[in-house]
Amino acid sequence: MLEHVTVRAASSVLVGRHRETAALRDALGRARAGEPTTVLVGGEAGVGKTRLLEEFAGWATDGAARVLVGQCLELGEAGLPFAPFAAALRAVLRADGPEVFAGYEAEFAPLLPELGRASAALTTPRAVPLSDAPRGYLFDLVAELFQRLADARPLVLIIEDLHWADRSTRDLIGFLVRAARPGRLLLVCTYRTDELQRGHPLRPFLAELDRARGVERVELARLDRDGTAAILADRLGAEPLARAVDDVHDRTQGNPFFIEELAVAGDPIGCAALPETLRDLLLARVDRLPEPAQRVLRIAAAGGTRFAHDLLAEVAGLPETELEDALRAAVAAQLVVADRDGDYEFRHALVREAVHDELLPGEHARLHARFAAAIEAQPHLVAAGRAPAEIAHHWHAAHDHPRALVAARAAACAAADRYAYAEQRRLLERALELWELVPDAADLLGMDHLALLEQTLDAAVTAGDFSRAITLTRAGLAEVDADAAPLRAARLLDQRGRLMALLGKSDGSRELDEAYRLAAGGPPGAERVRLLADIATHLVKIDPRKAARVAAEAATDAEALGEHVALLSTRIALLCHGERDLTGGLAELGEAAAAARAAGDAPTLVLAMVFESDMLCELGRYAESAQAAEAGVAEARRVGISRSTGAYLLSNRAEALIALGRWDEAEAVCAEAARIDLSGVTGLHWLQLGAGLRLARAHPGADELVDRGGDRPAPGNPTGGRPGDPAGGWRAGPRGGSWPG
Repeated sequence: MLEHVTVRAASSVLVGRHRETAALRDALGRARAGEPTTVLVGGEAGVGKTRLLEEFAGWATDGAARVLVGQCLELGEAGLPFAPFAAALRAVLRADGPEVFAGYEAEFAPLLPELGRASAALTTPRAVPLSDAPRGYLFDLVAELFQRLADARPLVLIIEDLHWADRSTRDLIGFLVRAARPGRLLLVCTYRTDELQRGHPLRPFLAELDRARGVERVELARLDRDGTAAILADRLGAEPLARAVDDVHDRTQGNPFFIEELAVAGDPIGCAALPETLRDLLLARVDRLPEPAQRVLRIAAAGGTRFAHDLLAEVAGLPETELEDALRAAVAAQLVVADRDGDYEFRHALVREAVHDELLPGEHARLHARFAAAIEAQPHLVAAGRAPAEIAHHWHAAHDHPRALVAARAAACAAADRYAYAEQRRLLERALELWELVPDAADLLGMDHLALLEQTLDAAVTAGDFSRAITLTRAGLAEVDADAAPLRAARLLDQRGRLMALLGKSDGSRELDEAYRLAAGGPPGAERVRLLADIATHLVKIDPRKAARVAAEAATDAEALGEHVALLSTRIALLCHGERDLTGGLAELGEAAAAARAAGDAPTLVLAMVFESDMLCELGRYAESAQAAEAGVAEARRVGISRSTGAYLLSNRAEALIALGRWDEAEAVCAEAARIDLSGVTGLHWLQLGAGLRLARAHPGADELVDRGGDRPAPGNPTGGRPGDPAGGWRAGPRGGSWPG
């Protein structure tokens, strides 16, 4: 797929290939000991085979090995025979001169014509065509030459793109691996797994090599999300935003070449349009399909990266034999892969994206409408639980605004039921966008615009997207009538005050004071009790005495209404701030946590676990603190709040692990905190911990992490400022102690 692309500067770092690099180094170690060794490196186009071997070749050369490289050419069976060997031997000729061939220049002339021109014996008309030459003799000469070179120093022979090898090249490789087996020679061959369609001549050849002694296969998989982030950071020269990493990783599925192409195209967080060069490259193989297969592929692209056979059949409306023939062609071309469940998937998400982008406007709307209608009629055609989101997506893509609005709200409710709050927030944002395009939106949804906005705000807060949430509070306050609906206005002000403090924009006291004024004068009832309790919780850090008074007022009303559960989070907050009896507080915290668990109040339970791990750490019970935090992380993930309240548990766990001397684990936890830290709220803590770890280890990246932490505003500190001198305060460990070890 990638053979015609213009080569751009690759990432300067080799990412995520520790296992493969170790396998190659071990193989060279065996070759040094005189054991003939062959490594077959497979992987799809763009996955980084050449990059891996470049890194390995540099390491091998530094270790006094000799490295020769040859590449097969895309000329097929009738192409130049022995092309990779000719390239490798030409390098030997340039470095060592013709005498390295020990008087056999004429015999090597079929591989290197320049030797024939220099040989008087081959200037006569008796030159023998290669097809008539004694190939076994030539193979022996090549093996002997490699043996002589390997006797001088270990030899690494790299042959790239074996999927394009001609028959003669395969035969010579087979001879070296099975018959000649020169000592101190490491033979490394690369091939593209996505080129090996059924009937490809390399498939039986690889199977034969697998049976030979000393042959090892190394398969390069796509990179994980961390690998994608590392490449983006290298190409962009700065750490990318978490959303940029998620977007690029989802689109490229971890293919390094695609990651780099999107990175050089501009801002990777959007990159909504594929670069033209990449689009043409992706569509090249699609254009070689028969027209019926291209048509089915376009229909499938509207269905998504993964699609079920029955759903595609329903939408395509083709006879079964025609549909199967078209899919068979797409599978044979390695554009689509099938699984045992009867589903199909585009081999590359970007191929699907490129095909989908080629749809005509009318075709685009028509196909998505057909998918939406089919799934509405038969929800079982998609994975369990996915029908609401799929329907919402297709009606939106079909530009049917009323249906898209209703479907988006229904899908958001379904997402909330699964604790998928980030997905809920995205769907509600879409509903807000569609509201203005649908005249009877309020009637269709059975709610006013402010109620939809409030739902979106709650989802954003729960998902941990606090920056977006604070924008939504501003929009809500501009819309609400505080005189007619004081509790609604108070709730928005309470949320805004808390968010202002979390994001370090202010301490939030002005908003919280106004929220209390409105709530105190609002109509009595359960809603008012819960609101006063929330205000008291958020006031604890600002004015503990006032928080206690508001909490007492809420408790009086709660007693009359039987709303005791509403005060659990306030009780926890009051326990854990100001002067506290840690031992007694732990016991009370355990009681509050048990009450939250019994009431099914998961957010309050996670909050209790945050403070429990914190108190245990203060008491020096680090192992228990780490365990409590780990349990809290699991609970937060279960209910979908790992990016909000649950994020604090990660940094608490890292802090306890550092105190226990388990630095590698702590560093991994800090890395996880960085991935989920959408709004940077917990960033100050894990940056301090991570910077301290790097400083203690004299890590070369310590200064960079210290600088990032210094630029991060602390909660409640809108001016930013460095949390401590990196040479002093940041060298301190948990709770101001020294770093263990």
